[in-house]
Amino acid sequence: MNATLARAAKRSAPILAASLFFSAAALAAEVKVMISGGLSAAYEELGHDFERDTGNKLTTEKGPSMGTTPQAIPNRIDRGEPVDVVIMVGDALSGLVQRGKAVSRVDIARSSIAMAVRQGDAKPDISTVEALKRTLLDAKSVAYSDSASGVYIEKELLPKLGIAGQMKGKARMIPAEPVGAVVARGDAQLGFQQLSELKPIAGLEIVGLLPEGAQKVTIFSAGVSTSSKEPAAAKALLDYLMTPKARAVITKTGLEPL
Repeated sequence: MNATLARAAKRSAPILAASLFFSAAALAAEVKVMISGGLSAAYEELGHDFERDTGNKLTTEKGPSMGTTPQAIPNRIDRGEPVDVVIMVGDALSGLVQRGKAVSRVDIARSSIAMAVRQGDAKPDISTVEALKRTLLDAKSVAYSDSASGVYIEKELLPKLGIAGQMKGKARMIPAEPVGAVVARGDAQLGFQQLSELKPIAGLEIVGLLPEGAQKVTIFSAGVSTSSKEPAAAKALLDYLMTPKARAVITKTGLEPL
């Protein structure tokens, strides 16, 4: 009798496994994500692991955390584009929460601004605020992003250094394109953006982080959209981004996990 039962169990095992697989597939959710550049490199790696570990599928749209371009995350949401999770600059996410577009803010990582030059070009001195000022004045062209880091450079740093007027005509904000790409192809001599956004770009040399007194650290955060069709799976992604494994990947991509 025991042998008969064992043979029956052996025959039914593949059927049971297939049943469990298709049940899991039926329960798997499609999670729609909107993400800005700062966490994109870490998300690319972690997203594959999340899909593998949970069976859920991620559909991702990229865009800046702020600005007037159609790709900017707040503009996408205001147009009614479907989204479950937003990953972006914390202050911009707080704005979405205040407007009733997102229900939570979970801080993921701290991000610092760096400067890059084209690969093979000389690395100018930015070790102090005065050195940074001289480098900016000596530069032929400067590019910065249309998101948090670029807004800071244009609206706060250049005026603070007293060179906003002198930089007009050679310093420009780059809409909806990685600053590193502009520098790598030679369209700007110096480029400023979050370190984590510059690191993945080929053809660059990272000069270093902005010095103390000129640096601004940005918090990148994640939240669940109030219009989410998959709130449980969305929350699972947020939890995944806080795991020790995620922290290691976040550190590797040039961010400081929180």
